[in-house]
Amino acid sequence: MSQKHLKEAFVSNLNGTGLLEVSLGTAVAPLCVLCRGLLLVLHCQHRGEPLGSRTCSLLLDFVMLVAPLLFSCTVLSPVLVLVPAVLAAFCVGIFSTIYHRRQHNTRVPFRQMVKGFQEVYLDAHCVPAITVFRVYVNVLTSISILAVDFPQFPRRYAKAETYGTGAMDLGVGAFIFGNALVCPEVRQRTSVMQSRFSSLAKQLFAIWPLVVLGVGRLLSVKSIEYHEHTSEYGVHWNFFFTLALVRLAASLLLAILPKNKSWIVAVTLAVLYQLALNVTSLKTFVLHGSNGKDTRTGFLNANREGLLSLFGYLAIYMASVQVGLYLLKRRDSVKEWMGAVCLLLLAALVLFVFLHVSQAHADPVSRRMANLSYCLWVIAHCLTFFVSFVVADLALVFTKLLVKGSAVPSCWRAVKAPGSREPWQAEAEHSCLIAAINKNQLLFFLLANVMTGVVNVTIDTMHSMAAVTLCILHLYMFLNCFIMYILHTKNIVLKFW
Repeated sequence: MSQKHLKEAFVSNLNGTGLLEVSLGTAVAPLCVLCRGLLLVLHCQHRGEPLGSRTCSLLLDFVMLVAPLLFSCTVLSPVLVLVPAVLAAFCVGIFSTIYHRRQHNTRVPFRQMVKGFQEVYLDAHCVPAITVFRVYVNVLTSISILAVDFPQFPRRYAKAETYGTGAMDLGVGAFIFGNALVCPEVRQRTSVMQSRFSSLAKQLFAIWPLVVLGVGRLLSVKSIEYHEHTSEYGVHWNFFFTLALVRLAASLLLAILPKNKSWIVAVTLAVLYQLALNVTSLKTFVLHGSNGKDTRTGFLNANREGLLSLFGYLAIYMASVQVGLYLLKRRDSVKEWMGAVCLLLLAALVLFVFLHVSQAHADPVSRRMANLSYCLWVIAHCLTFFVSFVVADLALVFTKLLVKGSAVPSCWRAVKAPGSREPWQAEAEHSCLIAAINKNQLLFFLLANVMTGVVNVTIDTMHSMAAVTLCILHLYMFLNCFIMYILHTKNIVLKFW
């Protein structure tokens, strides 16, 4: 068997893992953000000034925000349950130290402090958790696309062949979810009068880089005979094409229908698509081709997974638009955001209940078909993942108020009055890896894909030792992050469309 076929077999015919393990894995990211923020506040409390060195900021961000994720999906995967537990204990220890060292003028009962904290005003012009969520989806995806080719990456985390909930199955849907949260239709102010189809025209222009990247990936993969998992999207299809068409179709729907009713469109799409899978021969066609023998003759047969899963991904996108509209509603105080967190958690709980019903009576989760269960799982899990970042952010705001002059990048700022941008206390601006990646997210993802290809072509990943694997993965991620960081410090955004 050739090296190409060995690598294809290495990522094929897998069954995923349980919902709980996926949840444990994604719990690591918000704890990393919280831990990094608490360390910055502790440093300010101890030294009397924020961390000023760009080099130290980059190293701290990489060690605290990226490295734990690399270890969690490789050598620490057998004891994954301990990783969030250790991080949580570390966060509690740091917070306890900060709290007991707090200044004398803030020595009031803890309960009274919490009560007062609920009335604190936040900068209503931005929601940092949205940025952090989108960046972490990108980071986790970038780690996984290379780590999956190494034996230290558990096979149960990789994409399931037909049915199953692998961590990488979630990543694809989360990418769609994150894009919809900040789409033009969500960010557009209702007070701004625009042509009904102006957003559609902008999207037509905005998706051409995705189409170019899709064509580029197709040509490069075919020309070097790079290993492919055909049942993922098909023979010629890839995720860049999926993302481009989903964005275009969503813009068309949102130009015709009221955007505040996008959840109705999402439900209708997901349910009708599932009915078509169950009632007609559509499911058999997706899994086995038109002749029932997995034929790949003809464009539709060759790319049936990529083409038909568009319905499911479009449903996820439309549901995410509704979430984005809810998140960008004006909320000025911590108390208002606590209420929003409770409502989002309730929505996630309801979706998980529907997921259980769907898996029992319709179909198990299938990323390959992007069926109803998959849509419910992705949206429910993304809501939970997002809420965890909001909670971490609120905890950091509370901690910052204990230490005068402390600053945590990519975190909410407390302000003096509703709607004001005047900070409650002065915060020093300094570089941040999250902001750096956010500024050039598409470039970050593209570089990750290119470097993944280079590593696979030059190294026998399937037979690498653990130490070599960790070195390669850390170097790969650090190089990508370092490039984004340099571009950020130079204020360069490589986007011209």
